[in-house]
Parts: sequence; C-alpha cells; structure tokens
Amino acid sequence: MTQENPSNAPTLGEAYAVCRGIARREAKNFYYAFIALPTARRNAICAIYAFMRQADDLADDESFTCAERRIRLEAWLTAWRAACEGAQTSDPVFVAVRDATSRFTIPLSLLDELVAGVTMDLNPAVADAPDTYATFADLYRYCYLVASVVGLVCIRIFGYTDPRAEKLAEETGIAFQLTNILRDVAEDASRNRVYLPLEDLAAHKVPLDSLLHRAAGAPPTANERALLAEIAQRAEDYYCSAQALLPLIDAESRPAMLVLVSIYHALLKRIHRADYDVFSRRASVPLRQKLAILIAGLTRMAWARLVA
Repeated sequence: MTQENPSNAPTLGEAYAVCRGIARREAKNFYYAFIALPTARRNAICAIYAFMRQADDLADDESFTCAERRIRLEAWLTAWRAACEGAQTSDPVFVAVRDATSRFTIPLSLLDELVAGVTMDLNPAVADAPDTYATFADLYRYCYLVASVVGLVCIRIFGYTDPRAEKLAEETGIAFQLTNILRDVAEDASRNRVYLPLEDLAAHKVPLDSLLHRAAGAPPTANERALLAEIAQRAEDYYCSAQALLPLIDAESRPAMLVLVSIYHALLKRIHRADYDVFSRRASVPLRQKLAILIAGLTRMAWARLVA
C-alpha cells in the first residue's frame, strides 16, 4: 500500500521501530514470545500489540470519565478507519498496523471486535455499579473480544492452513484471559470490576462485597479458594487447545507460540501453587524462568530453520 508521505509521517521502518519499543516496554509476557519470531512476523505482532495498547490506555485512563473515554476511543477509531482508507496519518502505530494487516491478510473486522471488547468496561448497566458478568457464557463473550480476537489475529501472522486452527486459537485466548483474570482479581476489584461470574460466586457462597470491599492483603477464604480453583480448572482445560494449535501453525512460528503458551501456563501454575491466594501478592513468572523458556524457544527456532 503506497501513500504520499507527508513531512510528519514516519517511514514504515520508523513506524515498526516505535511499535517494537512499545512492545518491549509494555508487553511483560508477550514480548518474550515476539523475540522468537522471524523479523517480518515479529514486526507485525509488535504492531498489533501497540494497537491493543493504545486502545487499552484510552479505555483505562481514569483521569477522564467513562463517557469522555468513550468519546476519545471513538475519535481514535475514526482516525484509524480513515488511515485504513488511505488517509495520511502521522501515527506510527496506524502506519505499521495498516501495513501488517495488508501483508498478512488480517481482516479489519477483527480489530473492530478488539476495540469493542475494550469498550465493554465503559458501558455499565447501572451508573457507578460494579462491572460484573452474570454467567460464564457472558464472561466468555468478553474474553473472546479482548483475547480470542488477538489469537485470531496472531495465527494469521504465524501462518496456518488448517481451518481447525481458528477455533483452537479462540480457546487459547480464553485460557490466557482466564489466567489474567485470576491474577488480577484484587486489582480489578479495586477498580470496581469483578470478572468472576456471579453464578459461580453464588454457587460457592462468595458474596460480591467480599471481593469488592476486603481488607488489604486478606487471604482467601475456603469458599473463595474453591471458586478460584474452579475458574483455574476451566483455564487448564482450554490450555489443551493451545497444545493442539501448535502443530497447525507454520513451523517457523511454533517456537514463539510455545514460548507464549509456556509463560502463561506457568503463571496459572504459580497461582495454583500459591493455593489461589491472589490477594496478598500478585502472581508473576520470574524473569529467570521466562528467559529459560525463551532460550528453549530460540533453540527450537534455530532448529526449525536448519531443517527447513
């Protein structure tokens, strides 16, 4: 896609460099997987991550009201759509994502769905009421928009031919997002958000207020541990889809996918080993473990290139 280059517009190389910088700075788990990709695919995935980051930052900027954030997001989305239609843009993320979507045949509708997921938190049913989801089916829809859609974009960059990869990528995204939800229960509650389904809270006799208004660092009760363990088991079941997806994507992309799945799965395992105490300390995968996973992935990438 060739456009006239206004004086303040970045070159494609500069645009991708900005996106790589955003991913390196912000993508705590994702970036280790990005490193294990060949250059063109790495550039594209960093561009998509930077696009996600822009949308998230606009949605989460609490210096603005929810209504103001919706207006700002809509203006940003309008500018993105104009750039897609050939309008000149000085936004390096738009420049890079426009190239990536063209290069890897990524439907723009997927990016629209991603932004729709981000805006769900800005539309509470009742003003000042906590953000909640009544059923797991409701939560699944949210996870699909904010995580599965990312997976569907990623597999287009990774490369695949078997259509089964799409459902498996969707379910892998669910596994990742459920892991994030478990890790962030305390942080989300402090922002008046509870992503654990209300039907599950009721089944385990966990009052919503016990999550929203608890003493700082208070350990989980037995009922809360059982609730979190049930969500963790759902995530564990969806990680089976991640393993099934690996052989369906291009060989040179498999190491990156393996790194990503391994890091996220390791995070879920750490939550389990902490007996689901996600309140007194935020779970994370130590840097040394991430580096070990990355080294294994890079070794696989080198081997894949040798035998190609």
